[in-house]
Amino acid sequence: MQYGHFDDKNKEYLITKPNTPAPWANYLGSPEYGAIISGNAGGYSFVKSGANGRHIRYHFNSKDEPGRYIYVKDLENGDYWSGSWQPVGKDLEQYNSVCHHGTGYTNIVSDYDNIHTESLYYVPLNKTYEVWRMKIRNDGTTPRKLALFGFAEFTNDNNYEQDTVNLQYTLFISRTYFKHDKILQVINENIAGEQTWRFFGAAGAEVAGYDGDRDTFLGDYRSYGNPLSVENGQCSNSLNYNANACGALQMNVELQPGEEKEIAFLLGQYDEEGASGILSHYQDLSVVDRELEELKTFWHSKLNRFQVQTPSSNLNHMINTWNAYQCFITFIWSRAASFQYSGLRNGLGYRDTVQDIQGIIHLDHEMALERLRMMISAQVSNGGGLPLVKFDHNPGHEGTPDDPEYVRETGHPHYRADDALWLFPTVIKYLNESGNWDFTDEVIPYSDQGEATVYEHLRQALQFSLDRMGAHGMPVGLHADWNDCLRLGAKGESLFVAFQLYMGFKVFMGIAENKNKPEDTAWAQGLLEELDGNIQKYAWEKDQFVRGFTEDNYTIGSWENDEGRIWLNPQSWSVLSGAARPEQAKLAMDKVYDSLRTDYGTMLFYPPFRKYGLPVALMALFNASTKENGGIFSQPQGWLILAETVIGNGERAFEYFLNCSPATMNDNAEVRKLEPYVHGQFVESKDSPYQGRAHVHWLTGTASTVMVSLAEGIMGVQPQKDGLRLDPCVPSDWTNFSMVREFRGKKLNIQVENKSGVQKGVSRIVINGEEIEGNLIPVSRMAADNEVLVVMG
Repeated sequence: MQYGHFDDKNKEYLITKPNTPAPWANYLGSPEYGAIISGNAGGYSFVKSGANGRHIRYHFNSKDEPGRYIYVKDLENGDYWSGSWQPVGKDLEQYNSVCHHGTGYTNIVSDYDNIHTESLYYVPLNKTYEVWRMKIRNDGTTPRKLALFGFAEFTNDNNYEQDTVNLQYTLFISRTYFKHDKILQVINENIAGEQTWRFFGAAGAEVAGYDGDRDTFLGDYRSYGNPLSVENGQCSNSLNYNANACGALQMNVELQPGEEKEIAFLLGQYDEEGASGILSHYQDLSVVDRELEELKTFWHSKLNRFQVQTPSSNLNHMINTWNAYQCFITFIWSRAASFQYSGLRNGLGYRDTVQDIQGIIHLDHEMALERLRMMISAQVSNGGGLPLVKFDHNPGHEGTPDDPEYVRETGHPHYRADDALWLFPTVIKYLNESGNWDFTDEVIPYSDQGEATVYEHLRQALQFSLDRMGAHGMPVGLHADWNDCLRLGAKGESLFVAFQLYMGFKVFMGIAENKNKPEDTAWAQGLLEELDGNIQKYAWEKDQFVRGFTEDNYTIGSWENDEGRIWLNPQSWSVLSGAARPEQAKLAMDKVYDSLRTDYGTMLFYPPFRKYGLPVALMALFNASTKENGGIFSQPQGWLILAETVIGNGERAFEYFLNCSPATMNDNAEVRKLEPYVHGQFVESKDSPYQGRAHVHWLTGTASTVMVSLAEGIMGVQPQKDGLRLDPCVPSDWTNFSMVREFRGKKLNIQVENKSGVQKGVSRIVINGEEIEGNLIPVSRMAADNEVLVVMG
């Protein structure tokens, strides 16, 4: 069943049936002020930290409530409803709702009983508060007298856990006040310098009533769908003292036939003076439209740096808007807060963040650089990475997993084998996109002590692995490599990390050559050849690479295993790293297709673990075909797509994309459950009775891996040091497609002809009427605006 559709022109997803199988969400603002909102206005807000800055409540794993509610009450006939379908939940035969999720805003358009409403929610650009603007219009033929109620349920403590469970404390530290056009909540009022203030204010009409006490507004044994104050048509003017706080404000409006009015509610963590200053800015509500346009311009200008038109509307939806936008959201929030992540991880995961950077480099390499510097400064002087980089990261002064204080603060007592190795694909993407090769000479501190150039940081990352090699001459998996659920032991070796190290050597050699350091090139070359020999000697079995070796020499991912016999990541990364011989690459990728592919994506491995479990296969804790236990983990899908394009299989790469693309399930949403416009963490696989059901939305590295695979793999736009290489890998029936790409301040309008019906290969390129040799367009041949013809064949 279809619950909505894509609007490519406005870069929106429209939810046309509000009774979606799960809450379909959007992100507003930034971690400075973050807000998550569903298509039914459920969700929560926080300042800086979803764990320690939460100021309105949300009930996880429940009914998508509470949220940001605006109720409408007819004061003459007694009927009432909400601007979003929920929480009142009117009969959908009489109530029509279309939610427009856009880039940094959500607008819920509803019609009921001849009253048309538009409830717009957004966080103004670079501000730390949110705006709810309702337009309300009388589409009937008689005058209407209506009461509008805005409602937000405050937390009684910024810390999510304290607010939720420590009720012997948190119920007694907050109270509310009413001041003219706002409800004010104060926490720890009696402790100088420790007070926390929140406000919920109104603009556009006089406040006719208020409630600052949640239970008074809702009434005894009532729900958010039938609040007593709304049913009565009048707030009780209550205030909270030793109970649960809320902000509820009532404004009455009269509408003549055809007349439209606007009101607004504002929410944030400000005291009375700060709130009054913000509210004064909205005395003229026309500012809302200007702020909305500013948001659209901000986001669309980034997304428009790479746009495509292909025969696949599915791929167009994802590249042009939603996959790209999800890359930015995941980059900004990491894994901090969603409807599944409650925000309790108070920092940035090292490898998560370094991978997420890759997804936005082609759209905003300056934003990427700022975060890249931070993550390089989170590298420990021994070459490893801090597993968790605190939001208030202080380079040169941080502890490490070797230090008890760091472990107490973060809960991370071990290094991971792959953290710093992610720097290699990310740094080289930045260098090639920006052309800023001087970055390799920039001096950046280590997290704990000392400093080094970026080039030296990269060499030290290699050394970290070289200092930790196992019996087969391959890097150990330590506490965990990318797959946290695979624990190979202190000396157990990971093929996934071996292929990353292989790629790291190749990237380092290229940078060393650029810096004219032949001794470093030779050093890396010798180590690469040694690693290559060990991989070939110990890790190749018939038609696949194994996953790794435990410290007691048990092989994971072997033909001889009953469980976990074939793994996805070693096969795709053998290709991406360049370690696989051509015949190995073909055999391994064919094995993946035959053994792991499903219509909903490709499984992480198969068969799942049921018997062989702890201490190695922690994923056995999960049900079969779930998460890391043989589920369709979404992040590796991008690596798989990209690997197929490397060996020239455009048909198969595109098939893999369709299998894992959320948009593919737009007409089958009751199976997928999650939003059909963003990737989730994983999808249940073939041993589950709910095959195809997706989980854990938005904040997943999948956004980045799939974006890279689409941009550089299928579309074949590959930045290089001296220019832009164009090497598409597409289905053979794609006879024509086009792209617009900004690169180092130049704009390229690219037309691709594929009349020969090939999957890969470029026969000629013409730029601005002149043919060039090969498929690399040098920057020196680019004008400010360029017309490019690419002929495949």
